[in-house]
Amino acid sequence: MRYPAPRMAGAAIATIAAISLGAIGAAESLGADAAAAAPAHAARTISINDHGALHLLTKHGFTLNEQGSASGTIKGPIHVVLKIVSSSRVTAEVTISPGGGSIYGTAAASYHKGETQASFSGTMSVDRGSGSYAHAQGSGLSFKGTIASSNDAITVSVSGRLSD
Repeated sequence: MRYPAPRMAGAAIATIAAISLGAIGAAESLGADAAAAAPAHAARTISINDHGALHLLTKHGFTLNEQGSASGTIKGPIHVVLKIVSSSRVTAEVTISPGGGSIYGTAAASYHKGETQASFSGTMSVDRGSGSYAHAQGSGLSFKGTIASSNDAITVSVSGRLSD
């Protein structure tokens, strides 16, 4: 099956430390009582290198709804909605659900169609999280993968720095 080239949303990693420091600075400007009332979130930054093998759940036009398993730094179920938006670009919405919460991101990438598979490569940003990943943030993450022509199964790889 032939697909037009897709387009994926670009992603950048933003640090939680900057957000936390901004919140603490704002609280301090309100006085000692406000500063004491504002809980500080200790930010940590981790390098991630994750891979996912997914299978097609549904397909609507050039939108592939896929799910599978992520392995690497963050392990767990992964869900990707990949949209082929043109003959050279894709976009994606990505959810990884390790135990204790979920991490949500968007990606944009260039897209190249080959004989047996298509490939994509671009960037991803982590927009938000839930549960123990409620403060997850990231941008400029590497996002790449393939789409098998035979069954529309995708593989994805995400690497870079993530803050929470």
